[in-house]
Amino acid sequence: MLSRILSHDLPRSRWLAAALVLIVLGLAFAPFIFPGVKALNVAAKVLVFIALVVSFDLLLGYTGIVSFAHTMFFGIGAYGLAIALNAMGPTWGAIAVGTLAALAISLVLSLVIGLFSLRVRAIFFAMITLAVASAFLTLASQLSDFTGGEDGLTFKVPELLSPGFALMEEDWEGPFGAVALNGRLITYYLLFAVVTGLFLIMLRIVNSPFGRVLQAIRENDFRAEALGYRTVVYRTLSNVLAALFATLAGCLLALWLRYNGPDTSLSFEIMLDILLIVVIGGMGTLYGAILGSTLFLLAQSYLQDLLRLAGGATEGLPLLPALFTPDRWLLWLGLLFVLSVYHFPTGIVGRLRDRALRQRTPGSPT
Repeated sequence: MLSRILSHDLPRSRWLAAALVLIVLGLAFAPFIFPGVKALNVAAKVLVFIALVVSFDLLLGYTGIVSFAHTMFFGIGAYGLAIALNAMGPTWGAIAVGTLAALAISLVLSLVIGLFSLRVRAIFFAMITLAVASAFLTLASQLSDFTGGEDGLTFKVPELLSPGFALMEEDWEGPFGAVALNGRLITYYLLFAVVTGLFLIMLRIVNSPFGRVLQAIRENDFRAEALGYRTVVYRTLSNVLAALFATLAGCLLALWLRYNGPDTSLSFEIMLDILLIVVIGGMGTLYGAILGSTLFLLAQSYLQDLLRLAGGATEGLPLLPALFTPDRWLLWLGLLFVLSVYHFPTGIVGRLRDRALRQRTPGSPT
């Protein structure tokens, strides 16, 4: 049963399976295990980035396409929902209209970019997508009447999803603290359900005959063409699917934050974060999106706190307090990334699977 749900793409490593179960259970019960506001925001952001990174891995890891326009589709989803809720009011109809409009725009743009750009070589396609994404960022900043400009848009959500909606008058007293059973909790589990569905759908896509063709194109474009596959068509469809998934991830982000602006969903820093997560987790494996997103966002969110504790513990020693100051968290984050790439050149998932394969193969080096 589990194998069918996962499209027969099992972890193939005990350590990987244990890590995935731990992460999924942690995300499923995050509001009750980590009742703080910051912890819940980090968990919600992990869910959004899992959907976003999974969509980008379809391009980079499974099709071999390098695109810098992925945050553009992410921003289209966030802006579509924000503009609709701001103009139509906090209704479910506004959510539906904003989501469908964003998906339609992303569909057209990704189709146009795919048809006109995927015939060129990889580096030129990457530059074209970078130019288009930069132009869209400028456009979003300039059209202040619709997008709010640099200030962005703040909007209300339906009452069921608002923090003021209470399922119970009193907070639920759990073993780790009081948990507010309100609309925020409902929104979180809405995100969890949608991201779970998107992940399982993507698993089905990459393990279908269509996904096998994409992997053949990644390995050797000319041989796939010689076998009779219209590689441009498959690459364009991959681009469209990735864009639609990224758009839905943007809608989820806007729904959670109840705000959207250029730096929130269109920043090039988000594109860099996606690339780092894909490399850390492992390209060409969707499970890498779960591991990479969790580790990266935990480090990004709590590394400053850890450095502050380390700085206090080493106070009075030479040099160490200066190295462990929270202001140097980017230095330590970069160092952790370099170490992860050095020790896991195929990503964490790739390394764990290779290790499990060697252990199952008699006579192989350990």
